Amino acid sequence: MLLLFFSLGLIAGSFLNVCIYRIPRGESVLLPPSHCDGCGLRIALRDLIPLFSYLWLKGRCRFCGGSISPLYPSVELLTGLLFAASYAHFGLSALLVKFLFLICILIVVSFIDIEHYLIPNRVNAFALFTGIVLNIYARDLSFASAVTGMAAAALFLLLPALASSGGMGGGDVKMAAVVGLFLGWPLGLAAVIIGTVIAGLSGLFLMLASIKGRRDMIPFGPFIACGTLVTIFKGSCILEWYTRAAGPG
Repeated sequence: MLLLFFSLGLIAGSFLNVCIYRIPRGESVLLPPSHCDGCGLRIALRDLIPLFSYLWLKGRCRFCGGSISPLYPSVELLTGLLFAASYAHFGLSALLVKFLFLICILIVVSFIDIEHYLIPNRVNAFALFTGIVLNIYARDLSFASAVTGMAAAALFLLLPALASSGGMGGGDVKMAAVVGLFLGWPLGLAAVIIGTVIAGLSGLFLMLASIKGRRDMIPFGPFIACGTLVTIFKGSCILEWYTRAAGPG
């Protein structure tokens, strides 16, 4: 079953690559079929096998020999590993379906944000609508928990976004709302806080290493995604530890 979900993740990752490339360019994710960015020729089915086609072709287009970005197999491998890890954690359940969808959204948002420094409204809107449906399907959160989690996560980033004068975009706030809707209260807020801590530590490291300056932009979406993944798999343990640490004695 782990191998099955890893394979499903590779296939899903192949589609996520299409979304990552086309959505910020305003293109359809369904048409036209996949083609080489260099020569424009349609890619044959035998060259669309996730991960393995890239390795077989040694990262080159079969027709023009142009280089294929290593981003594509990286996204496929990451998605495969996260699908397998999700099955190992949740088993065959409604929660598995819900969080596999959220993981796909996190991957798309993260890689778009890394390249374009934006989180498309259409992705956040689609995620919010689908999140409502999946919450009803999974029945793991009450209405109050979902709404409170969404509001708390969004408000946690809203004030910094307003104070940063463009340093943090509205897409980050909307993405936080998506995470809060999926995780509910208090895990939604915890995910955004963890992501913020990871972002702060990473930004400090990048500045100390002279890779980024104080005024350089750093995409925040990937850090929200990291905090969300930590919370999906270890959120309950973290809250239990915090409750014990903050309790009497």
